Amino acid sequence: MMALGDPIAKNKASLVASKIFLIFLIVLYFILCFTPLRLHYDSIRYFAIKDCLELGCPPDSDAAKDFFPFGYTALLLLYSKLGILHSFSIVFTNALYLFGGLLFLCKVFNKSISPISLFVLVLCNWLFIKFVTHPLSEMQYLFLSMACVYYFHQYTQTRKLLFLLLAIFLSWLALQTRTIGISLVAGIGVGLVWEYKNSMMLFLKKNKLLVGAAVILIVAAVIFFARQLGLYHYFNVFTTHLKETSFLTRLGWHFTEWGEVFLNMPSGKAIEKLPSTIGSSLFVIVGVLLFAWFSFSFFRSKAIPFYLKAYIFFYCIILFNWPFADPRFWVPILPVMVVTVLQAPLERFNWTKIAGRLVTLVYIVMGMLSAGFMLYSSFNKSFFAKTQANGVYQKEYEMHFFGKVSIDTATSTRHADTTYIVNPAIVDLLKRYD
Repeated sequence: MMALGDPIAKNKASLVASKIFLIFLIVLYFILCFTPLRLHYDSIRYFAIKDCLELGCPPDSDAAKDFFPFGYTALLLLYSKLGILHSFSIVFTNALYLFGGLLFLCKVFNKSISPISLFVLVLCNWLFIKFVTHPLSEMQYLFLSMACVYYFHQYTQTRKLLFLLLAIFLSWLALQTRTIGISLVAGIGVGLVWEYKNSMMLFLKKNKLLVGAAVILIVAAVIFFARQLGLYHYFNVFTTHLKETSFLTRLGWHFTEWGEVFLNMPSGKAIEKLPSTIGSSLFVIVGVLLFAWFSFSFFRSKAIPFYLKAYIFFYCIILFNWPFADPRFWVPILPVMVVTVLQAPLERFNWTKIAGRLVTLVYIVMGMLSAGFMLYSSFNKSFFAKTQANGVYQKEYEMHFFGKVSIDTATSTRHADTTYIVNPAIVDLLKRYD
């Protein structure tokens, strides 16, 4: 039942210990539901779009013109109408999305991996510990994309049309949640072609004109609905920001993100402790090596379905060209990365077995340090205000928590100006939803 590369559950004793640790992690995620509302630049945009839909806004306002898909905003709007749009319900829903997405992925790989190991390694990753507590769309997209993968997998096994229709519907919902969902749609489309490649080749030879017309209609539909899909905006983002940074610079950003994902730590703090050239280069080198290993292991694996390989391929192509740096972009496919690790033949040699367990131990320790930081900040409001979003909203949190901005904040950012001005819109968000 266990994959060769599974360094967690190998015998009865370790299996029991893993189950206990998993229960501990689930309890940890539940405790994190009691965090104050963790604002992020993008979450503020989601709330603004929600208010625009619910309360109205000027047509030339930023919220009215925002290109974000409405999938996650729809959830916020629903919770607002139900009167439960608060930090607890947001984080609790994110946790349910995360657990549900992992369950769907476990069902795809059935007995080829240990579900306990998958849950432990994913839940220990600092990105999930951090972003499950934020009003952001990552967890909703993860759930919808993994559900789509599961139902398409069921279709390939049973050929039942209902499963295919569910997969298509879920891929559309995922696209409405995150525009990167276009990679999922493409992956499912390519997977469908692959499933019927022989009969489709025969059909193509007999109906070249019909197929050509269908392709033209699909391209035309994409162009016609490009604005609704947000494709115009993303094209403008690419053309504008690609000029600002070179391709090699963007590669450096995204390989650094891979280093952060697998080393299980944000690069910022680590780089501060090391000489600048060594610190930044270290994460890039680790990212390159790990991405190369992942690509080799993932795409040659016979246990990973073709449609999932196509999805991850398109996802990586888009993100490695994306002109912004943020490791949370990789959250939706991180569980698939973990599956690849669990299926790796690490026990072929003694040294790889020992190295695998050592790396796993360090990985889990780093995850627990991240969890400790999140717990401490969640229940220490002064510390929370200083650290959330790197202190960008410190004055607003202090106004919300304590009724005024501390002198320390004012003097550190505005000299001795004790009439420090807060952003009333941010304070209002905290008042309504914290």
